[in-house]
Amino acid sequence: MSQALQTTVARQRMLLQARLAGVFERLAEACRSCWSERGPLEQLLLNALPSLPSCKYLYALDQEACQLTANLSSQGLLPEHLGRDRSDRPYLAEALAGERFSLSPAYISRNARRPSLTAIQRIDDGAGGLLGFLGADFDLRELPLTRELYQQQGQWLQLKGDPAIRGGLFQQQRVESLMDTRIEEVLDLLVELIAAHGVFHGKLHFSSSRATLWTIDDPFHYRILDYEDLADPGICLAYPLRAYPDAAAIPLERVSDVFHAFRDLRLMDETIYLRSGSLNIFNGTVGLNFSCDGSHYMQWDEFLHKSLGFWLGTGEACATDS
Repeated sequence: MSQALQTTVARQRMLLQARLAGVFERLAEACRSCWSERGPLEQLLLNALPSLPSCKYLYALDQEACQLTANLSSQGLLPEHLGRDRSDRPYLAEALAGERFSLSPAYISRNARRPSLTAIQRIDDGAGGLLGFLGADFDLRELPLTRELYQQQGQWLQLKGDPAIRGGLFQQQRVESLMDTRIEEVLDLLVELIAAHGVFHGKLHFSSSRATLWTIDDPFHYRILDYEDLADPGICLAYPLRAYPDAAAIPLERVSDVFHAFRDLRLMDETIYLRSGSLNIFNGTVGLNFSCDGSHYMQWDEFLHKSLGFWLGTGEACATDS
């Protein structure tokens, strides 16, 4: 996980922990008075659920982390969990080690198979002794967090590909595709679709002679154009005229430069060559996938700054990049 993504997740966890810690401390105090009586304890937890509106299950555990109560939920009691030993569950580790209140990392739940997390509150007897624990399970999709959309950082990202492809790199060579035979026309057509017809993300698959496009008018669905489509300029009639957006991160006059740089990378060598290239004009990100199956993501201006010599000079590194 990138540092920026870790920071976003950590901030959400801090917000959640701040909301829950006080509620659980007060509930722990209330539990002491009826800890040894299952019926009153379950009723107390059931009455407490409205103060935890996003809680899926609430329950009490003894000193050994075995369940003293049923699972309490908005649908009532689930007695089949009574007596369940939770001591081996990772979310109990901090509490068993002495942490007063702990919030687990996210995990995939055993039953619903959905991202979840668990809060655990230690309950003492008021004289320093341990009575047990209060546990609460949360489904991540039901948590009332701010949920600001994570912003992908623009730094150059390199990813390894299939080791089998990298290992056999120098036993292969580029085979001319249909797109290669008319590459100039195809590139000009895609630039036109971006410049005047609302395409904001375009990806050319050179080896399989196709393109995938996302449009401003219908961003949730992508279009696939095969070689016959890409070889016919008349397809522009199937896309409404749209002005190049002011919010684009790349100037219109540099879009053509990016796609023609794809051509150069496609044809630069018979062993190290571009298999697919993409451009998103709103975040300005260029995506590249090479014959070594290594992938690169970078900002358009950084991409245009790289020479062919740079890519050829790191041909071996492309096969093993990280």
